[in-house]
Amino acid sequence: MNISNRVGQITKSAIHEMTRLSKQYNDVAFLSWAKPTSGTPKHINDAVISAIEKGLTSGYSQSEGLPELREEIVKKLKRDNNIIAKPKELLVTVGAIEGLMTSVMSVIDPGDEVILPTPTYSTHITQVRLASGKPVFVPLQEENNYKLDIEAIKNVITKKTKAILYCSPSNPTGTVFSENELRELSKIALQNNLTVITDEAYEYFTFDGKKHFSIASIPELKNNVITNYTFTKTYAMTGWRIGYLHASEQNIAQIKKAHIPFAICAPVASQYASIAALKGSQECIEKFKLSYLKSRNLMCERLNMLDSYFQYVKPEGSYLMFPKILGKQGKNSLDFCKKLLAEAKVSTTPGAAFGPTGESHIRLSFCVPENIINKAFDRIEKFLNK
Repeated sequence: MNISNRVGQITKSAIHEMTRLSKQYNDVAFLSWAKPTSGTPKHINDAVISAIEKGLTSGYSQSEGLPELREEIVKKLKRDNNIIAKPKELLVTVGAIEGLMTSVMSVIDPGDEVILPTPTYSTHITQVRLASGKPVFVPLQEENNYKLDIEAIKNVITKKTKAILYCSPSNPTGTVFSENELRELSKIALQNNLTVITDEAYEYFTFDGKKHFSIASIPELKNNVITNYTFTKTYAMTGWRIGYLHASEQNIAQIKKAHIPFAICAPVASQYASIAALKGSQECIEKFKLSYLKSRNLMCERLNMLDSYFQYVKPEGSYLMFPKILGKQGKNSLDFCKKLLAEAKVSTTPGAAFGPTGESHIRLSFCVPENIINKAFDRIEKFLNK
């Protein structure tokens, strides 16, 4: 079979590769999966069972999503993101991932450049390459809590630059970009007529007084931004594969052209689940957030005990962190992760997957029970001290 260049150039997903390798071992302590272990809240499951029993889920919905769901998303965006939206400015997607891929495909032509502040989510890099675009990596300021380097972003813009794609709160670093940073970024986008594509999957999970800011709340940027959200992280619905994006009405008309061949529509059962999620009690979000905060603090405590082996920036959000491996062992993060898995039965994700500044780091997830964190770090400590 002939394989396209756009697919052939893509390396295996480090996350899924570590999962594959982990299956060779019993009793693995997983810190590599960015998926909640809490399970979807009962009221959401019950609403979907009811929709199935009523025969509401067996057909397609409108490509842009169920009208009732989009009406509820409008309310949510106003309440939580300070975005005044209309249903016609929304597209319900198969998770944030399909929304992001659709966003990139609707903006990028072959050879166009997309600025990615790195370390960044590995899939963002892949999506740009699948669209035959060129990722342009701009390092975040690790020494300054992974802040955006605004001047460096300005300096890499060329005639081929079409978009800026970022994730906040960040996967993998847990950074929350401030309102001031994002307002500076919006000025760059407007001055150069760039599209800002955002991944705001972890919007509700911020700590230590940090606030999530949606760049789409800046009115002047309305025609230059595509914001992507998901239900999968917020309500522990990773398996439901459901998200949505917001853009101007004229841009949605174009974005939908890419959405239809990718998905036709998002799973209808999952759309009913999302209606229940938005209309029901939001207490589960706060419960998840408090659990992640407690787990983050525990993971930081355990890393502090290994300060001769790791250096880290305390995560301000998400449920992920990105410690740097000190010494010779940090030169190849994939080798380090493979060795840690084989000898200590702990699954982590190599930092090299998250862009060129990700090497010498590993990504750890703290959306797991505390006993798993302690189990993993007991093994890591023994492995490193051996």
